[in-house]
Parts: sequence; C-alpha cells; structure tokens
Amino acid sequence: MLVSVVDIILLAFLVVTALAIVRLRNLFGVVMLSGIYSLLMAVIFTLLDAVDVAFTEAAVGAGVSTVLMLGTLSLTTNQEKAPTHTRILPLIVALVTGATLIYATTGMPRLGDPNAPIHHHVAPRYINESGTEVGVPNIVTSVLASYRGYDTLGEVTVIFTAGIGVMMVLGRRRAKPKPGEKRREAAEDGKAEDAA
Repeated sequence: MLVSVVDIILLAFLVVTALAIVRLRNLFGVVMLSGIYSLLMAVIFTLLDAVDVAFTEAAVGAGVSTVLMLGTLSLTTNQEKAPTHTRILPLIVALVTGATLIYATTGMPRLGDPNAPIHHHVAPRYINESGTEVGVPNIVTSVLASYRGYDTLGEVTVIFTAGIGVMMVLGRRRAKPKPGEKRREAAEDGKAEDAA
C-alpha cells in the first residue's frame, strides 16, 4: 500500500503540532494544540478505516479532554513554571522509547496484508457469523456489545469513574463566609493595616 500525499501532510502536521506543544509555555495554547492533535489523529484513524477509533479519539481526545483541561486551567495559572532541572534526561528517554517503538514496527506485517495473523484468527468468524450468532447487522456493534461485552463494560466503568472524580474535584467550591464573618474579617484587615 502506497503512502499518499495526504498521509504525509497529516503526519507532518502531527509532528509540527507535537513540537509546538513541547515548546510552548502558555498552557492555554498547549490545551488548544492538544485538541488539534487529537483531531488530526481522528482524521488519520478515519483514513485507516478505523472509524470507531476515530470517533472515540474525536469525542474523548478533542472534546472531553479539552474541556477538562480548560476547567483545570480556570483553577490554576496559564503559564508553566520554568523547569529547575536539565531537560537532557527526558529527551534521551523519549528518543530511546521512540526508537524502540519504530524498531518494533519493522516486524509487523504490512498494512492490509491478507496473510497477516489478524486476518486468520477471530476476525473472519466475526465477519461471517456475527449476524447469526448475535443478531445485530452491524459487525462493530456486535463485537463491542456481545463478543467483547465485559471489556466494553469495564471501559465504560473506568470512564464513568473518571468523570465522577473530575466532577468532584472541579465541583468543590470555597465555603462562603457568613455575613457576620465578613465584617469580622474586614475589621481584622483594617487593624492589620493600622498596625503597619
């Protein structure tokens, strides 16, 4: 399968976006670029015919994550603190990890290869038998809801728990002082200013 010009352009955009995320110190810009990165990944997944993964990436990566990070920014500052340690060690770890991942892909079958192991395992059964075994005409739905039902239930549970945790963290508000306490605090502040 040949790599098209669109694939090269999308990969170039991904690299440029990732480098911009690393270089930026403005956290609002980092959040926005992270959302753009997720949308680019969703487009790539769509081109690879993984529409269900693309939908999840767009919804969770670009949608929910961006909203949660913006909510977090409203509780913190917009600028990243200057690093106090050297950046060479994280760079070396990232380069070694990236090189290992690239090396690992050399042993994989080519994309779309009909002799790949994935095409000789359960996928043909899902394609041929899911309509009669499950009764759902959509193969992806039958796999997610029936064959991998417990896995899907686990994923939904994790997402639900994470959402509840985020709501609890972001939902905390400072206790409002009672009217009498406001006057006392103002009087104490006035005494402190007089003493100074």
